[in-house]
Amino acid sequence: MADGEVIKRKVRNAYFEDEIRAILTSIQDEIRSRLDEFDSVLKTGDEEKVFAELVFCVLTPQSKAKSAWAAVERLLDKDLLLAGTEDQVLRELTGVRFKYKKAGYIIKARNMFIIDGKLVIKSRISRFSDACDAREWLVQNVKGIGYKEASHFLRNVGHGEDLAILDRHILKNLRSLQVIEEVPASLSRRRYLEIEEGMKELSEGVGIPMSHLDLVLWYKETGGVFK
Repeated sequence: MADGEVIKRKVRNAYFEDEIRAILTSIQDEIRSRLDEFDSVLKTGDEEKVFAELVFCVLTPQSKAKSAWAAVERLLDKDLLLAGTEDQVLRELTGVRFKYKKAGYIIKARNMFIIDGKLVIKSRISRFSDACDAREWLVQNVKGIGYKEASHFLRNVGHGEDLAILDRHILKNLRSLQVIEEVPASLSRRRYLEIEEGMKELSEGVGIPMSHLDLVLWYKETGGVFK
C-alpha cells in the first residue's frame, strides 16, 4: 500500500472514530438507561420476560428488529408465547421473514426450556458465569440461534456486555472503521470470533465499552437506540 493510501486510511479512521465518540456523547444517557434495562431482565424479570427476549432474537434474522419485537408483543398480549400452538404463534408473526420456520423454532425452544410444566430459562442461562460459554451452549442447543442471535439475547438479558452482535449495521460500520475489509456474505464460527476480537480492539482503542459501541453504531445507522 502506498504512503498516500495509508495516510488517507488513517484520516478516514480518525474521522469515523471522532464521529462515533460524538454520537456516544449525545446519547450516553439513553444508552445507559437501555443497558440498565437489559441488566434487570435476568436479575429481576420473570421467566416469560427472559423467554420473550430469546424469541425476539429468533425472529430478528433478515427481519426488522421493530417488526420482530411487535410480533413478540402480540404473542404476549394474547397469552400465546407460552401456551399458543404453532399455528397460533405463526399467525402473529406478521412482518417477520421466514415465519413458518421461525414459528417452529419458537415451539421447539419453548419445549426445551419447560421442565415439569415450568419454564426454567433463567436458571439455565444463569448457571453460566462466562458469557462465551453461555453463547456456545445456546448456539449448540437452540434451533434458530446462531452466534449473532445468541450474543444479542445475552446482551438483552444483561449477560453479554462484551459480546459482539454482528448484524449488517455493525458490519457495515466495522468496514468503514477498517476493522474488516469487506462485509462477509456469511459468518463461520471462526470468522465471527475473529471479527469480534477486532471489534474489541476497536473498543479499547476508542475508549468505548463494547456494549456502548454496539448501540452507538446501531444509532449511527438507524437514528435510534432499540434492542
